[in-house]
Amino acid sequence: MTEDLSGAPVAEVTDARESLVGATKVRRALPMRHRRTVGPWCFEDHMGPTHVTPTAGLDVGPHPHIGLQTVTWLTEGEILHKDSLGTEQLIRPGQVNLMTAGTGVVHSEEATGSYAGRLQGVQLWVAQPEATRHTEPAFEHHATLPITELGSSDATVITGTFEAHISPARQDWASVGVEGRLRTGRSVWPLNPEFEHGLIVVEGEVRVGEQILTPGKFAYYAPGISELPLDAREPAVVLLVGGKPFAEQVLIWWNLVARTAAEIDDAYDGWRNGSIGNVDTTLPAMPTPVPPWRGVT
Repeated sequence: MTEDLSGAPVAEVTDARESLVGATKVRRALPMRHRRTVGPWCFEDHMGPTHVTPTAGLDVGPHPHIGLQTVTWLTEGEILHKDSLGTEQLIRPGQVNLMTAGTGVVHSEEATGSYAGRLQGVQLWVAQPEATRHTEPAFEHHATLPITELGSSDATVITGTFEAHISPARQDWASVGVEGRLRTGRSVWPLNPEFEHGLIVVEGEVRVGEQILTPGKFAYYAPGISELPLDAREPAVVLLVGGKPFAEQVLIWWNLVARTAAEIDDAYDGWRNGSIGNVDTTLPAMPTPVPPWRGVT
């Protein structure tokens, strides 16, 4: 395969950090010390691949969120989402769960009671802007999303607008999220030059110009890029996120996105005293650290 590599955008490529969420190993691409957000996207965990049973696997116990939207995207397997709004929603590949935390919500992600096999996907957070972060929590599930064929790839529009296709998922800040399933060959993806973008490879190997990307790498592209050429020598799965640079400085601690330590303190106390909400589950609550500025309590 011979390609013209001239003019291909050059990314800032960094290594994701390995961590453990519930019983699942993840590769955490965002946030980083030097880069807290890409557009409004402030968290990106590539979870798995792992094997689950009908009664055990992901096992992410109840935990709180404020000031963000969770975007759950699976490439393999099934998960059951439960939250303090009373939601119980199964999610499968090709579908999206979007939970808006606003002033506070509690949720868990757990075994389905029926699915056994491989599980893999990406958990994402979107920081809510000042205009919406003080609103009531909400949840939405979209079983059908727009798909467009671009060169040797099929692109599913998870959030936002991509190549004139619009996701039905709620959006509080100009942004986009796209899964690409690449076949052997080249795909040229159009980008909004006003957005900054981040790219991870979930499966396989992808080349952008002279740079080769594999799982565990995070590629950042600054605003000003209008095309992203993706070359695959074998089938691959990628996830692209992007957005207008976020106008607000966010404070991220544990599962909470705020602007000040005082807001974190209020949410932490609300979680500890049960006022944020509860989830009907047999899973134990996620272990809760103490904000470092509070000392040991």
